Amino acid sequence: MTFGTRKRVAILGCTGSVGTQALDVCRQHADALEVVALSAHTDTARLVEAARTFKVHAVCVSAPEHAQDPQLQELPQGCERYAGLSGMTDLVTRDDIDIVLVAIVGAAGLMPSLAALKAGKRLALANKEALVIGGDLLMPLAADGMLLPVDSEHSALLQCLASGRRDEVHALWLTCSGGPFFGANAQDLAHVTPEQALAHPTWSMGSKISIDSATLMNKGLERIEAMHLFSCSVDDVRVLIQRQSKIHSMVEYIDGSVIAHLGASDMRIPIQYALSYPERWDTPVARVDFRTLGSLDFAAPDMQTFRCLALAEEAARAGGTAPCVLNAANEVAVQAFLDHACTFLDIATITERCLEEHEVETVASPEQLESVDAWARSRASFHLSQLS
Repeated sequence: MTFGTRKRVAILGCTGSVGTQALDVCRQHADALEVVALSAHTDTARLVEAARTFKVHAVCVSAPEHAQDPQLQELPQGCERYAGLSGMTDLVTRDDIDIVLVAIVGAAGLMPSLAALKAGKRLALANKEALVIGGDLLMPLAADGMLLPVDSEHSALLQCLASGRRDEVHALWLTCSGGPFFGANAQDLAHVTPEQALAHPTWSMGSKISIDSATLMNKGLERIEAMHLFSCSVDDVRVLIQRQSKIHSMVEYIDGSVIAHLGASDMRIPIQYALSYPERWDTPVARVDFRTLGSLDFAAPDMQTFRCLALAEEAARAGGTAPCVLNAANEVAVQAFLDHACTFLDIATITERCLEEHEVETVASPEQLESVDAWARSRASFHLSQLS
């Protein structure tokens, strides 16, 4: 793809944590980036505010029940409106878009991601679930440099991998902070509240990903994401607790050399790299002064206490449609926990039961994945209803 004077960007999920930071990056680099399309799920007031600020050409409201909200009458003159999941898939194929940043949460990210790649757009992917569920469908469509990860860990791995050939790689070290319950045992976790689980020690994120970080499911999903992005096995992707969240991931080569990516704990850095690639632009955040950082701490994850990480590994080994079930069941259970309808430990229990009931199939089509996703959500809801 050859870009014009400015890269024309669509941001799906512009009112969420990643979406708002992406808008900040675009604001700081207005000479290089033009925001032309936006989507939001229900927050139409903030969608309109962003659309007016950036004078976008089109917007999508993915929640159909909000597609006629009165505030949408305040959109810029001539701004086209789309609605629903089908509207997002139509939006990303527009001729006036070069880069699609998918920052929506959950399985809903798959279809727009597929549509963007099929339309020849660069996909800046902040939705790991799309690769977890449909990596077998997405990766064959991704020409070199056309799918850029926005997760800080995978952006770090991509950059560290530039130091050698893929056949020289010994292991990918995927780092994580350990979440708010690092060092806890199962008894400690039995009575934690959503408010406690949402209190991530270093990152500011949305509620779903914050709970996934607390259970370590987020790191399990990221292992599967890395397998697709970098064509490797689950055994090649090793999880490492790095409490300060300053080492974002590392690549170990066969000669014993380890290349690490360090920097501020701020998502604007990987967002910007996905938009600027293959160039580097001036930093969007304050630099880290390593003279004052102090120590860097490391530990192995506790996969017995944090069972979601182990379940994700099982799904990765099973392959096929198993990760789809893992993701769908986890989404249902996480929402139930946030709604005080189950305990923190029930998230793993519900997910495990759904995986045990599922007969794994080879991934064949988006329609198949939609069916498996619906089945898993139904089974997860059933198991939630059976909790004593």
